[in-house]
Amino acid sequence: MMLGPGDLVLCAGTLPRASFAERVEAAAEAGFAGISLFVADYQRARADGLSDAEMRALLADRGVVVAELDPLMGWLPESAAAGAVNEQGAAFLQHTERDFYALAEALGARSLNAVSIAPPPLDADAAAEAFAGLCDRAGEHGLLVHLEFLPWTQIPDVDAALEIVQLAGRPNGGLMLDSWHHFRSGGDAVSLRRVPGERILAIQINDAPRLAEPDPIEETTRRRLLPGEGDIDLAELLKAMRVRGSTAPIGVEVFSDALARLPAREAARLAGDAARAVLRQVRG
Repeated sequence: MMLGPGDLVLCAGTLPRASFAERVEAAAEAGFAGISLFVADYQRARADGLSDAEMRALLADRGVVVAELDPLMGWLPESAAAGAVNEQGAAFLQHTERDFYALAEALGARSLNAVSIAPPPLDADAAAEAFAGLCDRAGEHGLLVHLEFLPWTQIPDVDAALEIVQLAGRPNGGLMLDSWHHFRSGGDAVSLRRVPGERILAIQINDAPRLAEPDPIEETTRRRLLPGEGDIDLAELLKAMRVRGSTAPIGVEVFSDALARLPAREAARLAGDAARAVLRQVRG
């Protein structure tokens, strides 16, 4: 599945209340080439009566592909038993690798996003071994695997995630660079100079104010900002990743209570317009 740096992906977190059909239609109308899916999105669509064939037909008719399957939390042995999560995170933990692979086989997908919610400390060697195994299993289903870091966890920043990816040494393994998590971990464009561009397999952009809220989980899952509305220098981040050679598509992931209350088409249009404004800065 070919998606590149000129393609936008409408992430599931940006339209959390939309049905499968609504998300695909909204993505197509707003100029997105792909969408990401939670396992629950697929399961809800099946429960609503849509068959796999009907979902594939809807995607094909609208010229939209499934880019990312997000988020696999249980890939580390301790992940399911440790870590701080809210209600949404607890729901994600219920989905197993098998669920993700079934979804990939049903609808096709470019990649799988892996996260860990376990708190410090981190055994990098053990994590790398687990990540390598995940990459091998996912590769059997034609999937890339990107590791996403979360600032409050045992994999808190780009350096910790990169160490695991490099120790694992799998050709289909790399990083997810989410601008919110990078910003809140203290990262900037300079921090990306150590990252080989080919290891940046997925990018998600969003924005945040300079001052962080006391509870990072509440902030990141409910009050992210659209690209360009906050203090993250998104254009510089994207320029840095392009300089390093990343060809990853650009996802727009804005978990926002305010955005979620809007009709799906309006929220997708706002997300697409905001992302394209940032990309114009990168090209300019």
